[in-house]
Amino acid sequence: RALFAEFAAELADPAQRRLYEEELVALERERGVELRFLHPAGGFVLLTSQEGSRRCYLNVCSDPAVAAPQARAEPGGRRFALPYALLRGREERGRRGQRRLIYDVVFHPAALRLAARSARCRRLLSDTAMDAVERHCAVRLDRRNAAVLRGTRYLGVPQAPAIRTPLTHGAAAPLRPNAAAPQPP
Repeated sequence: RALFAEFAAELADPAQRRLYEEELVALERERGVELRFLHPAGGFVLLTSQEGSRRCYLNVCSDPAVAAPQARAEPGGRRFALPYALLRGREERGRRGQRRLIYDVVFHPAALRLAARSARCRRLLSDTAMDAVERHCAVRLDRRNAAVLRGTRYLGVPQAPAIRTPLTHGAAAPLRPNAAAPQPP
């Protein structure tokens, strides 16, 4: 038990977590993949139901690693491009022991700032988040009864997912911090 408690404390330590992420980034770079971790910051939470019976929550959150929203002028208004990252749905236990299904939809912080200023932008962000979950998770959400939970910015235990993209030049040379640089002839 003592070893397990020590292991759990080490995982919870932010400095150890940062070191772990840096080591993974270096390892993936050697394999020719760029790795970026998302650390979602809370925005607002949507409460809805899935398939008409199961209660689920959508955390609409932000991270600067996601591309910023772009508005393009068109006849009759604007067209917004809202890039997002969707985390897999996860089940967690609530305060009273009930199981709840949680999805995280991550946008750029600028998108959440727009949503904080305008009810129409908040509705656009909410619709985009529900569209993302329906499209990528193959579920049906109850849009008519979806509601924002007041006073709740994030529900559940925050997850730090990774985004992997192949490097264009292939695998990088291994990083050795104490290796001497080769001398030119």
